[in-house]
Amino acid sequence: MKMTAIAPASPFSSLLPAPVSWLLCLICSLAVFLAPALWNGFPIVFFDTGGYVDGVLEMVPFPGRSFFYGMFLWAASWGWWSFWGPVLAQSLFTLWVIHLMLRCHDLPAGPQATALLCFALGVSTSISWYTSQLMPDILVPLAVLALWLLSFRWEKLRRSERAGLAALALLGILSHMSCMALAIGLAGIVAIVKIFGRRQGQVLTPSSWAAAAVVAAGLMLMPMTYLALTGKATYTPGGPDFIFGKLVQDGIAQRWLRDNCPAPGIKLCELQDRMPKTADEFLWGVHSPFQDIGEWSGAADAELSHLVKSCVRAYAGSVAWGALRATVQQMAMVKTGDGLLEFHAITRGVFTNALPRTAKPFNAANQQQGGIKPSVFRVLNLLHIPVACLSVFGLIIAISRGLGSGRHEVAGLASFMLSALFGNALICGALSGPHNRYQNRLVWLATLAVCLTFAGLRQVRMEKENLQKGMLPR
Repeated sequence: MKMTAIAPASPFSSLLPAPVSWLLCLICSLAVFLAPALWNGFPIVFFDTGGYVDGVLEMVPFPGRSFFYGMFLWAASWGWWSFWGPVLAQSLFTLWVIHLMLRCHDLPAGPQATALLCFALGVSTSISWYTSQLMPDILVPLAVLALWLLSFRWEKLRRSERAGLAALALLGILSHMSCMALAIGLAGIVAIVKIFGRRQGQVLTPSSWAAAAVVAAGLMLMPMTYLALTGKATYTPGGPDFIFGKLVQDGIAQRWLRDNCPAPGIKLCELQDRMPKTADEFLWGVHSPFQDIGEWSGAADAELSHLVKSCVRAYAGSVAWGALRATVQQMAMVKTGDGLLEFHAITRGVFTNALPRTAKPFNAANQQQGGIKPSVFRVLNLLHIPVACLSVFGLIIAISRGLGSGRHEVAGLASFMLSALFGNALICGALSGPHNRYQNRLVWLATLAVCLTFAGLRQVRMEKENLQKGMLPR
């Protein structure tokens, strides 16, 4: 999307010095990204937030809770002094990456353009609910954007920006296993584009080694860190538990137990009459048989790993169909507010008992006082859902127009973001079960990409018109 047209000057560029303009951009953008937390009186929390904090306090990796994101929370909060630090850092990361996306696609990237785009995303999408939240969800889309810039905009980045984007992508990869899986897939896509581009006369020329290097660093650093902590080189634990929960939701686990029990070493055979119907009930239910076989202590891992493999071998077709169905469902589940209205008992216990400094502001927050009503998200979703759906459809149009006009980088950006959305739906929906939060945290990438691609196409059209009129300066 190389543009040579003269970008229109900001109407404030001649009135305010550049530092003042950027300061106003910073204040306005951060106000948008931190709006939910400011209104709440404390950063937004989720079920899992307490697990990330407790993992660092106990120096023990919790299933499904990355030690690395817990360390980010510790560092950004200045040793648990203030949890406004992490959400401020997340908001700054987001602002910076959005600015780079504008600048590296040759679009107006000054303070006014950056602030307007941040405001538009903050109002029309769920982005602010993740920048304001003590969860690694915002790092997933930021990692996608970082990998895109490192791979397809390498030459437009300064050395410091390359290092910063690599570090940001690495933090996202280390902060959640779904982000690691997604990054592996996107790095593979970059490599394929590189090979295909060579055969087709360099239609696209990505830097394939940058994404591969970041992913490789994550794959090596995570087990090495856990080896130092626990004496066991592993990845964030809990994978077999979540996958088996998905098999429970599809009815495949119950089917295997009916067909094969009694079976040696399978404790669930004696408990199959109590098997629930959903993954959430199996993993988190008070009376779930998962509690009886060791739950999250790790005692159930061997049995559940064996059952997952046995189910896949015995019912491969049903497993594949369930994965496809869950992926399609996940693509369509984009509601804002998933899980934010429930009582977060573990998180409340951690913030109230283990961190007495935060107890008062945490418990006084609207979220803990029941001040965030379902009506808030019903109103927001009147806008967020249509924007999300239209944006995904807009990606398809952008791909078509980009290919039709020979602007392969336009099509490339839209294709990369669509691949990220589909990959996220496959990883989260098929392996863990569809939830609105999984897709909602990422779908604003479609809105951003559509804004960039159509702004780029419009600017190219204006450039052509100016050339025809002889309006470009020599």
